[in-house]
Amino acid sequence: MRESQTASSEARGKERRRTPPPPPSEGDFTPFKRWYPWLVPSIVVANIVLFVITMYVNDCPKNSFSCFGGSFGRFSFQPLKENPLLGPSSVTLAKMGALDVRKVVHDHQVWRLVTAIWLHAGVVHLLANMLSLLFIGIRHEKEFGFIRIGLLYIVSGFGGNILSALFIQSSISVGASGALFGLLGGMLSELIINWTIYANKLAAFSTLVLIIVINLAMGILPHVDNFAHIGGFIAGFLLGFVLLIRPHFGWVRQRHAPPGYTVKSAKSKHKTYQYVLWAASAILLIVGFSVALVMLLKGVDGNQHCSWCRYLSCVPTSRWSCKSQEVFCETTEIGNQLNLTCLSNGKNRIYQLTEESTSRVQQLCSQLCG
Repeated sequence: MRESQTASSEARGKERRRTPPPPPSEGDFTPFKRWYPWLVPSIVVANIVLFVITMYVNDCPKNSFSCFGGSFGRFSFQPLKENPLLGPSSVTLAKMGALDVRKVVHDHQVWRLVTAIWLHAGVVHLLANMLSLLFIGIRHEKEFGFIRIGLLYIVSGFGGNILSALFIQSSISVGASGALFGLLGGMLSELIINWTIYANKLAAFSTLVLIIVINLAMGILPHVDNFAHIGGFIAGFLLGFVLLIRPHFGWVRQRHAPPGYTVKSAKSKHKTYQYVLWAASAILLIVGFSVALVMLLKGVDGNQHCSWCRYLSCVPTSRWSCKSQEVFCETTEIGNQLNLTCLSNGKNRIYQLTEESTSRVQQLCSQLCG
């Protein structure tokens, strides 16, 4: 009797062990490959190295009459009145490849639309962008790999600079903000197009939209290039539908179902709405970039075709102005001396006339009027 009960128990145990686990449900498994994130940290290092090189080229003690942080020697910063972000002069940034619309349009230096992504106006600017890139980019690269995230970063930065160049044509522009907003846009479109594979979708969607709205809203403050933010976001949002698409949950569940379980057959790898979003986004990207580039190279000023668009980048209030900060000086040469008078504040200063000083009149004027 005892032997019969033991045999029966062993049979039931074997039967229990043969029973496969339930098929996976949304949110409790990760069927996609995870990547080691090396590109984003490399981009951060490259930006830091380029900033150091920019400061070396700037050489404030040699090219300016006063510097901030003189103990840094050649790497000291321009006066805070000229650059409050602790960085180089606008002349140096232009020399290193900053976005200057006049040079893009008249000298056909289209490469500035890309090089400007890698330059920063100062230490504060660099730290803010690189910390944001590490926070946003590493998670993206782990999920989708370096090729797709690298393309998303560069194309978004390029798109942000195109929109910026169409609407802000009186000053130079640098920074990775457009590329960063492109990563945010990519996160949003990736969530939308891969909706079926996520758990807690509404909470994730609401949080992401709130972060994007807050960041874009901060762009209406003066001295912030919100057109680069908006352009980068739009480019990243559309490109995310193209690059970051994944199979829908039913297809993934079918492929990863344990042996012995039959799940509902999924004939197509992607849902119909995913194909529609992919195709529409690809068309909009191609048409949008083509039209915007043609307009830019023809010298079109976007403000002439959209009178209210300037408020997307700066909303004037009683506390601040959105007027361009271009400065103008009257110059007079007396013997071996250069006499500069700032037309906005009336300040006057005399400089020793050298080949170097004549090539830096605009920089000297900015310091005098600051």
